[in-house]
Amino acid sequence: MADIKSNKTAEKKRRSFIADLVFRMTTEKPLGTAGLIITIIFLATAIFANYLAPYAPNQLHGLSALKGPSLQFWLGTDNLGRDLLSRIIFGARVSVIVGLGASVVASAVEITIGVLAGYIGGTFDLVVQRFVDAVMCFPGLILMMVIISLVGAGVMQTILVLGITWGITGSRLIRSATMSIKENMYVQAAVSVGSSTPNIIFDHIIPNIMAPIIVQFTTRIPAIILTEASLSFLGFGIPPPAVSWGAMLSGSARTYMYKDPWMAFWPGLALSLVVYGVSMFGDALRDLLDPRLRGGIGRYGTKVKRKPKEIAIQH
Repeated sequence: MADIKSNKTAEKKRRSFIADLVFRMTTEKPLGTAGLIITIIFLATAIFANYLAPYAPNQLHGLSALKGPSLQFWLGTDNLGRDLLSRIIFGARVSVIVGLGASVVASAVEITIGVLAGYIGGTFDLVVQRFVDAVMCFPGLILMMVIISLVGAGVMQTILVLGITWGITGSRLIRSATMSIKENMYVQAAVSVGSSTPNIIFDHIIPNIMAPIIVQFTTRIPAIILTEASLSFLGFGIPPPAVSWGAMLSGSARTYMYKDPWMAFWPGLALSLVVYGVSMFGDALRDLLDPRLRGGIGRYGTKVKRKPKEIAIQH
């Protein structure tokens, strides 16, 4: 009975935390709320692309090549007669797969490197940080282009290259958070009673650095989507027949964009809206989850009133 009550209490706390987070998002962060709506629409479009798209992404309509927006083709067609709306909808799925997949890989890499380097310290930390410095010295886009040219283009290759590269560079923040947490009394107490290093890391370190991990995960997704679009635009990203917004902006779009500007306008607009929406949502989530960013502002954005006794003590 006690276990059932404790499970119900924990479930209620989880629900109240999510409800409180949504309430604070809508009341304190209007741009974050707009970003959340854009993010939900983006995810729903990717998940239900097969039902939302009027045509297959590579279906040819030969007699309708380079047609402007119409009742049959709402956003027009490209130079091969493919429906641009359908291609943009299926391009959202590729962006979701790459964005979420690479962010998961990056989080795993940065947690592994950052936590171990920050907790172990010493010579190990020195060697790891010099390796991170060496990676950060190279321009990120050029480094990714070189690696993809060696391993080959593809969805899985793009996810791994983006995830590992972003994870290495993002391990600095996780290392700093780990070094701050390991100095707390409860970690020292766990060491003094003989807890093993894996137990300390998984029971005390990682649970207490989840806020920066979540923040980095959410703010990294739009950057990865934009990087994937840049690689696809340069010919190093997702190869055909897969549909990518970056690839739609390259190739034939650059050839016909002056004659038929919608070929570049619609995928560019979709990319801009998604990056903006997810960025605003990630920034708002960071502000709400990180208590250090609130400063003198109270729980719901109101100034904290000090008692006369506290003011007298300070003076």
